[in-house]
Order: sequence, then structure tokens, then C-alpha cells
Amino acid sequence: MAAKPPQDDFDSDDIPVTPSLDVGRLGDLLGFHLRMAHVAIYRDFAETMQELALTQKQLAVMELLAVNAGASQIDLANALGTDRATMMALVNRLAARDFIERHPSAADRRRQELHLTMAGRTMLAKARKLIDAHERRFTDLFSRDEMDALLAALKRIYKRD
Repeated sequence: MAAKPPQDDFDSDDIPVTPSLDVGRLGDLLGFHLRMAHVAIYRDFAETMQELALTQKQLAVMELLAVNAGASQIDLANALGTDRATMMALVNRLAARDFIERHPSAADRRRQELHLTMAGRTMLAKARKLIDAHERRFTDLFSRDEMDALLAALKRIYKRD
């Protein structure tokens, strides 16, 4: 039996509203619908990744390092909008599984550069195949134009700062 992924990005009390309940004015709130969509996507992701025991944040770190070799924990924390302590814990978990390694920066010895290991690249390749199927379960609900509009709208929300 595969290990359950750590719950580093989902609270156990985040249980969706029972469908039979009248959601009242929640039904008109953007945040409510974004949260409900997040819960649906998260649950599917967790089921999809259970055999690999990877969380969304762990996979995001690995994806970022695949295209930004040598990034620091601070760089990753800033890119993902998370705090440094959470990022350190994520990096430690990935390093313990031999998916990433730290190297001192040649330019600044105080800075640690992060790199995927061979095991990390292998795991990322496996994860990408599963993620592609996971993504299709949701993107197939929309036409290409609808997906483009949805992504543009979501980006407007989180890039407005």
C-alpha cells in the first residue's frame, strides 16, 4: 500500500458543504466557488498522486526546479506565495527522499542552490504522466476558448497586486 502524501497544503476540516444544504448567499460569492473548485481539484490530485506520495506543493517545487536549476528556497517561496518555514520543510522532505539536493552558491556562499537529482527527475517524469490525466479530467470540461478565458480571469485575480 502506498504511503499517504503529507497534508502540507490542505486542512482536514476543509470539507465541502453537503450538496443538500442551501448555500444561501455563499452561492453568489466568488471566493466560495473558487474554494469549492480547489477542493475538487485537490481531492482528485491527492488520489492521483497517492501512489507517488507527492503533494501539490512538492510537485510545484520539483516543476520549478526542473526549469530553474539553482533556485534558492527563498526564490521558490516567493514564486509559490508561501513562507520560508513552509518552504524549508518542503525542501527537507524532498531532500530526504533524494529528489533534490543543495549546493552552496559559487557567487554567495550563504545561498544554497537547489537542483533535482536523477531520482527527482525520474519521479517528476512519472508524476507528469499522472498529472496530465488529472488535468484532462478538469480541462475537458471546457472548450479551448473557455479554458483560455478561465486562466486569464484567474491570473487577473492573483496578479492584481
